[in-house]
This record gives sequence, structure tokens and C-alpha cells, in this order.
Amino acid sequence: MEKTIITVESSINAPLTTVWDCWTNPEHIKGWTFASDDWHSPIATNDLQTGGKFLTRMEAKDGSFGFDFEGTYTLVEPLKKIEYVLADEREVKIEFIETGDTVQIIEKFNPENENPIELQQDGWQAILNNFKKYVESK
Repeated sequence: MEKTIITVESSINAPLTTVWDCWTNPEHIKGWTFASDDWHSPIATNDLQTGGKFLTRMEAKDGSFGFDFEGTYTLVEPLKKIEYVLADEREVKIEFIETGDTVQIIEKFNPENENPIELQQDGWQAILNNFKKYVESK
């Protein structure tokens, strides 16, 4: 049986080095890894290398809910590609494609089994949209 793959993408109006730094630097990660303004990410750690681990704590600002988003890198090609396995064994692949003055980010992931696929796609797309807004405000 083939695994379902969800794809989200965005075109970021910024240099590739800026996009990469904002995506991978824990101080920047805390600034964008949430889907709406009533959430935040107070903790982010990132050992950006194959076999390295990352963790981002995502929480509602009112303290009503939170969770750790964590995994292990299976491939890191600086300025090009990141692949990782989440703690629940789902796979994620991210490509960074420079085209002129923009960087296209294409993120593909296996859905979890608790929420509808559309909800997961919308959530991940909202976080990617928040990333775009964050980077382009730099």
C-alpha cells in the first residue's frame, strides 16, 4: 500500500541564504513555527546534520495546549534539501529551489492518522505562509 503524501509550497521573496538561515537557526525558528498569532514557539533546538535531532515546542499563548514537534535528520544538503523522520516515524522532505530573486520551498510529508488530510495540509500551509511573512519582513 502506497503512503499518502501531502505537499505544501511557497515562493519566498528573499535570498537563498536568508531563507536557509531563517529555516534552520533556532532563534529564527521560534519566530515563525506556528499557524496563527494566538500560538508561539518558545523553545527551538536544531542540530542540523544527518543524524542530528531537532525540537520545536509549539504552544497556545493562553497555555491551553502545546506539543513538541521533533525528529531526526536523514539528509541535509545545505541550501538545497532537508529530509527528516518525525518522532512518530512520518517522513518529511523539503526542497529549497532558487529561481531568480525568489526561493521556492516545496515541503512533502506523510499525514498522521488523527486529523483529516485537508486539516493537516491547511495547518502546514499556514505555518509555511507564516514563514514567508517572517522572512520577507527581515
